[in-house]
Amino acid sequence: MKTAVLVFSDPKSGSEESLGRVFNALATVYEFKNAGQEVLLFFQGAGTRWPEQLLKTDHPAHQLFKAIEDKVEGVSCGCADVFGANPSGFDLIKDNQVPGTTGLPSLIRMQQEGYSIITF
Repeated sequence: MKTAVLVFSDPKSGSEESLGRVFNALATVYEFKNAGQEVLLFFQGAGTRWPEQLLKTDHPAHQLFKAIEDKVEGVSCGCADVFGANPSGFDLIKDNQVPGTTGLPSLIRMQQEGYSIITF
């Protein structure tokens, strides 16, 4: 079983809903990781803003993020450009060459490689 978890929620909204979405995404990755399942985490759309926030030691999801940080596959390059994200330290994914962008993660490629896709 292989799973790709994609985070789209926007930390700039400042809502509990947004925090709840990223927290549940991280918890899902944590559960799959601890079960020995293959799991990858992607940040896409406005979600590309999350890594910078999650690396702050005072963030409520920081410890959970550090526990699964090795499962972060990367950040959508094109989305990081559009949303002004600073994903330093993480790979920029651009295998889906969408016109007018620097590229995004390819969902078709994930499916072809046998990943189930979960979005938050």
